[in-house]
Amino acid sequence: MQVEIWSDIVCPWCYVGKRRFESALADFEHRDDVRVTWRSFELDPHAPRERDVDSATHLAQKYGMTREQAQASQQNLAEVAAGDGLDMRLDRTRGGNTFDAHRLVHLAETHDLQDAMKERLMRAYFTEGEPIGDAGVLARLGRELGLPDAEVEDVFGSDRFGDEVRADESLAMSLGISAVPFFVVDRTMGAAGAHPPEALLELLLRGWEARPAIDVLATGATCDVDGC
Repeated sequence: MQVEIWSDIVCPWCYVGKRRFESALADFEHRDDVRVTWRSFELDPHAPRERDVDSATHLAQKYGMTREQAQASQQNLAEVAAGDGLDMRLDRTRGGNTFDAHRLVHLAETHDLQDAMKERLMRAYFTEGEPIGDAGVLARLGRELGLPDAEVEDVFGSDRFGDEVRADESLAMSLGISAVPFFVVDRTMGAAGAHPPEALLELLLRGWEARPAIDVLATGATCDVDGC
């Protein structure tokens, strides 16, 4: 069974959703038969590499609230995240364009490190205060995870995996996905938002039950567990 998750690295609910999905998957009987793929989604594709204002100021400007209200909102979200085991320090975040970070996640996928790369980037952004749009920082994080130096340099010296990021985003549009996180099971059912683990487990269970049976057109000589 395939689960595709659209998310952005700078989306706090995506980080919470990741933890909650991991909890749901751990309780899913058929977890070893689930293939998880992270899909790219940019909340602000026109963002600069690094914003020239702090996160609370940007939030206040974006939603027309006071800076104090923005800080209170960040604190509330951090408390929710703490309940899911996340140390989210939103006052330290350094927002920016995430296109290159998504390209790095695609590189990691070719080395079976996609989930680990996604996790490392989110921790770097939400906990460590790393600038998510800085190519030098991204390259360091990729190498830290064990990605080959030459391939990391190739990504940031070219437009490699740019088409893959755009393809993920185009697919999201075709599926009607306009907000993240968004979980899709076998392209047949989905869930929008960082639902509690119990709800995401229900999505997995329903997806498993909805898997199509194979129409057997003919039966010939076979072998099974009891012999041939």
